[in-house]
Order: sequence, then structure tokens, then C-alpha cells
Amino acid sequence: MSRLGTESAFEVLARAKALEARGRDIINLGIGAPDFRTPDNVVEAGVKALQDGYHFYTPAKGLPAVREAVAADILRHRGVTVDPDYIQVVPGGKPTMFFAMLMFGEVGAEILYPNPGFPIYESMIAFSGATPVPIELREEHGFSIDPDEVLGKITPKTRLLIINTPANPTGGVIEKDALDHLVAGLERHPHVAILADEIYSRLVYGRTQHHSLLNYESIRDRLILLDGWSKTFSMTGWRLGYGVWPKAWIDDAERLQINSNSCASAAVQVAGAEAMNGPQAAVDTMLRAFDERRVAIVKELNEIPGFRCVMPKGAFYVFPNIEGTGMKSAALQDHLLESAGVATVAGTAFGALGEGYIRFSYASNLEEIREALQRVRSCLQPA
Repeated sequence: MSRLGTESAFEVLARAKALEARGRDIINLGIGAPDFRTPDNVVEAGVKALQDGYHFYTPAKGLPAVREAVAADILRHRGVTVDPDYIQVVPGGKPTMFFAMLMFGEVGAEILYPNPGFPIYESMIAFSGATPVPIELREEHGFSIDPDEVLGKITPKTRLLIINTPANPTGGVIEKDALDHLVAGLERHPHVAILADEIYSRLVYGRTQHHSLLNYESIRDRLILLDGWSKTFSMTGWRLGYGVWPKAWIDDAERLQINSNSCASAAVQVAGAEAMNGPQAAVDTMLRAFDERRVAIVKELNEIPGFRCVMPKGAFYVFPNIEGTGMKSAALQDHLLESAGVATVAGTAFGALGEGYIRFSYASNLEEIREALQRVRSCLQPA
């Protein structure tokens, strides 16, 4: 248990809630949860499912109709045909990465992961007994990967490579030419499995396009795709995600599901099918709002002395460089929460290479974002 880390965004949320309970006015730009309600048609489908008696266990991989809805959604948005038998519906996004770590991680193995990156990657790699090998994401590259650097870290001990695009916490997106180069190199390393975390796949902005590793046939037999409903449909509390597994590993994933959580909630699965099959106007509305907030938060952050922020291309996070403030990431996180009433997450919560950065989520409304940044400015530049 000493090897198991945590997700600091939830720790910051708990501290923010405790301050609110004592009467403090806190603006939370720490947690990665959209401020929109789940679309009404999805809520209604979930309620109706409960009323119609969806109170039972489902097959471990999920209801057939839901897996078919996922396959149709993948074809629609990624242009790839996937057999529903290789899709596993799970309670949230984390079970898919958890299962992958349990399959491939053990003492003596190495697993490559992005750093700064989603903290559960490093935590679960270490928990499995494997050695975490960081892939550095650099500000000057828009927090994308360097394919040659990634390939250069592969050894005979490498079991699994984790790729996250669009990325948490940086908002970086890996462009097609970089993925082409990476996959061409991976073809020389058939012993390496790949986990593609694409939970933010629909949240890209401007002319940026999401390019999925699922489109590369040469690695399909060792690729695990992670995606879900939480971010795209504002369903974080419903706990619903999915994995697409290679034919050789889907039965293993199913056994892990049976041994851990049995299945995702029946009624929630029905709501998830409605989210994918039903109208998509709510998703488009959220995307436009996130885009407006993205532009606004980057502009205002770059006007605060000591901050430097590149424009993210995806997800709903900014990851400004704060070295100019003269403060370490964790110290600035605590200072902003205690003195300004603004919850953020230190860059080091996402790995050691996040030092000198801090994460803001722009999943909150524009008014809160502007008020929060005014508080940050006033806190760092007292009159």
C-alpha cells in the first residue's frame, strides 16, 4: 500500500470544501469536472431505466445494446469498425487503466507513462511492482510527445506504453505526424502493449483534430483504448467508461472485471447508450463554452506577472509556467487556496516533471474564472 499514490485534485477538493464549511468563499478551478448538467435526455433515460426495472446485474462486459452503441460511436467519430464483443463497459475510466496495469505490471517490468500526466498512471505502475519510466512532456513542444525520445526509452523490459491525447493536465494534443512516427517505431517493438487514454477525444478546439491510435491497424492486436462518458457528456458522477481490448486480452479483462466490480450499473448503462445514440447538441454547446473559456483564461493568465501559459489544444485544462513567481508549485497551490480562495492543483501532483507549473481547470463558468484570476492577481500583487 505504501507504493500506492492518490489523485491530489480530490485532496484539494476536500480542503476547499472544509474551508467553505467554515464560511470561506472558494472558487474551485482544481477538479476536472464540467459545470454543465448531464443532458436532459440522458437523465430521463436513466430514470426510466430504473422505473422499468433495470435493477439487476448485467453481463460483466456490459449490456449488448450499450456495447453496440459504443461501437457505433467509435465508427462515427474515429472512422474505425470495432466488434462489440471486444468492448468492455466499466464504472468510470480508471478500471481500464487499472486492469492494464495489473495485466502488464510486475517486478522487473517497465511501463512508460507521460509526465506530467494523470497521477493514477504512476501510482498504479508502482503499485503493480513495475518500474515507472517517465516520458517528459515539454512546454516548448506544446506538451506533446517527442516520438524518438519515447522509442528510445523502450527496452526488453518494457511491457506497456501509455499515451494520453488530449492530455490531462496539460491540454496537449499529439498531432498525426507524431503518431505516425511513433507507430512506425512501435512496429519494431512487438513486445510492447499500448494503452491509449483518449477520454477527452471529443474535446479539441479550433482546427485541431483528434487522431486515435485505434486507426493504426499495425498495432491493433496490442492496443487498449480507454474512453468514456464523464467528460464528453458531463457524467462524472454517473461513473461510466469503456475499454476496447484486443481479441487476445478481452477475456482477461472480463475476468478482472468479474473479480473486482462485477459490472457497471444497469440503469447507468442505459443512460450511456442514450447519450451516444441521442442528440449531440449538448456536447456541441459545452465544447463552444469550453473554447470561449480556454481563450479567456490563457489571455488573463499571461497578464499576471510571473505566469506564462501556452494555449491548450484539447481537454479543459491550462498548465501555466509559474517559475516567474519565485514559488514552488505546491507552495503556490496552498497560497492561492488559503489566501485567495482559489483551488488549483500543483504541477507536481502530476509527476516530478510538473514542478514549475500549476493546473487550472476551465470547466467552471466564465464569470468564476475571471473572478478567480482577479483574486490570483491581487494575491500575488498586493496593493
